[in-house]
Amino acid sequence: MTRLTVDDVLEYAHGISFKTGPPGRVGVETEWLVVDEDEPARGIPLPEVRALIDAAGPPPNGSRITYEPGGQLELSSLPQSGLAACHAAMGADIAHVTGALSTRRLGLRGHGVDPVRPPRRQLDTGRYACMAAFFAARGEPGDVMMCSTASVQVCLDIGADAATAARRWHLAGALGPALVAAFANSPVHAGRATGWRSTRQAVWASLDAGRTLPPSPRDPGDPYGPAESWARYALDSAVMAIRRPGADGDEWIPDPGFTFRDWLDGGPWGYPSLDDLVFHLSTLFPPVRPRGWLELRMIDAVPRRYWPVELAVVTALLDDPVAADAAAAATEPVAGRWREAARDALADPALARCVRALFDAALAALPRLGAPGELTGLVSEYADRYVNRGRCPADDPAALVEEETCPQIAAR
Repeated sequence: MTRLTVDDVLEYAHGISFKTGPPGRVGVETEWLVVDEDEPARGIPLPEVRALIDAAGPPPNGSRITYEPGGQLELSSLPQSGLAACHAAMGADIAHVTGALSTRRLGLRGHGVDPVRPPRRQLDTGRYACMAAFFAARGEPGDVMMCSTASVQVCLDIGADAATAARRWHLAGALGPALVAAFANSPVHAGRATGWRSTRQAVWASLDAGRTLPPSPRDPGDPYGPAESWARYALDSAVMAIRRPGADGDEWIPDPGFTFRDWLDGGPWGYPSLDDLVFHLSTLFPPVRPRGWLELRMIDAVPRRYWPVELAVVTALLDDPVAADAAAAATEPVAGRWREAARDALADPALARCVRALFDAALAALPRLGAPGELTGLVSEYADRYVNRGRCPADDPAALVEEETCPQIAAR
């Protein structure tokens, strides 16, 4: 077998991670905490959830159901032809799941981090065992990230050509702090106020910078194109685990102590294969991850009524040309304000101005994208309830308890 080289990694980044094509598809991944309606502090055993979901059969619109290490339930939509179709499909699939869970008085809750229960890992796969060991060795809150967090991840096409892909890539990254602030919904974890409006973002920012920070400068004038920047990021990131198939199941080597670039030169575990590269890329968690589409990963899960607002606003700001231009201008003053977004959200005046401008641009764009009036009205309702008042869901009285700063979490 031909050995994998740096050029092969570059080729993969160009041809797969940043594969261009006709735009228009929209997808969404919604993560949820599963709770007992009568006893919210009870940890729900994953087999109990699986049994109910399996008995109900697959969701009507084909969303894939998976589970995060702490038992969080994730619904990943099929790619849909536009915002309206994605909203309708995911809405029906969420209703299907909530109906199945309600037979045992279980429900879905939208929080960026579990406000009541401490982290407890329920999936004991080799991947997650290696992930836990990797972060634990660095004294980082990987257990909280893996077992207690939830988000809404919006997935949009890369773009029709390289120039469009570069613009969309940089805009998606520039939007990050504003989206964190607009939808911050995790001020409390395991019964303690953390001092952050988005504890989820604070947790992610406390993890290995080589796999959680943005892969490239947000400046479109960066001499490296997006695909090259992504390839360099992947090459220079630490290998989290090596997986080797065996007759009795996979063998897992956690945290071998080198980067993927180092591994290309060989070592005790030989040389990496294409499968190793694909697995390595799946262990990188920047705010925007290129997977043949743009996966925006920085947004807290919000109360169930409002998940479509996140989908609609992100899609409008990236897919409508007029809104995209407005978004590029609005985000310029808040470039890099990740820490302020996580801690202060819309109490930060610059972020508040930016987010108001983004919602105005999105609301103007939604009719042009064919969004139904119901969805546009929901975005307007969210703007009136939160954005126009300089608030986010983390500021709701029900989300607040006596503040007790959590020392383990410190956003960059």
